[in-house]
Amino acid sequence: MELFHAIILAIIEGLTEFLPVSSTGHMIIASSAMGIASNDFVKLFTVAIQLGAILSVAVLYFKRFFRSFDFYIKLVIAFIPAAVFGLLFSKKIDQLLESALTVGITLFIGGIILLFVDKWFNKPAVEEEKDISYLTALKIGFFQCIAMIPGTSRSAATIVGGMTQKLSRKAAAEFSFFLAVPTMFAATAKKLLDFYKEGHTFTGEEIKLLAVGNVIAFVVALLAIRTFITFLERKGFVLFGWYRIIVGAVIIGLYMSGHNLEVI
Repeated sequence: MELFHAIILAIIEGLTEFLPVSSTGHMIIASSAMGIASNDFVKLFTVAIQLGAILSVAVLYFKRFFRSFDFYIKLVIAFIPAAVFGLLFSKKIDQLLESALTVGITLFIGGIILLFVDKWFNKPAVEEEKDISYLTALKIGFFQCIAMIPGTSRSAATIVGGMTQKLSRKAAAEFSFFLAVPTMFAATAKKLLDFYKEGHTFTGEEIKLLAVGNVIAFVVALLAIRTFITFLERKGFVLFGWYRIIVGAVIIGLYMSGHNLEVI
């Protein structure tokens, strides 16, 4: 991986991690187009740069993280299902990550769902995170587990999950951002631990790539989150639905035509 590759992937991570479009699907297309070899460091890099994106949430919503202890209880409750399912089915999840076709199909189907969610769930009763109950947080946590299927999009699963529980689009999106912090931190920590367990160490160049990647992911994610919330309140999910359908169709088309799509 070259510095240019790291910059492009970090921009993609920052743009797509919090949008309901699947960062995995975009990483597949980008890495395939740039011809990046899918080695252990590249796989680690695509997960580790999530730390930069996590920091953007902490910065944008700094006051929320210090408002009440109840806030953290809800995040822990919502995080538990993904933690349990991740540990129980880690091998199966890794197998699914090897299938570009799975990513394409899931993107496509998820896109169709997003075309209709604004009509299905148009009577919100919860406008702020502080009004989310513990049971609702747990239910959203189970929706997050659906995102273990590559191409689903963690953001899409949790936002739609929130809307099924009568959260407004903004409240669902913001809770999805908050839930990303423990979820993505745990995923990054596990990936780092596995990397070291396999006997790998970082070279000076790899440390530089990780540093640059996290800084860029942080800056881009800041802009993406602000823009997404404004757009979501005004326009809803239809545009994201069509976008997912197009990206999913591209991946399926490339796969069916024999292109070697490396899932990283």
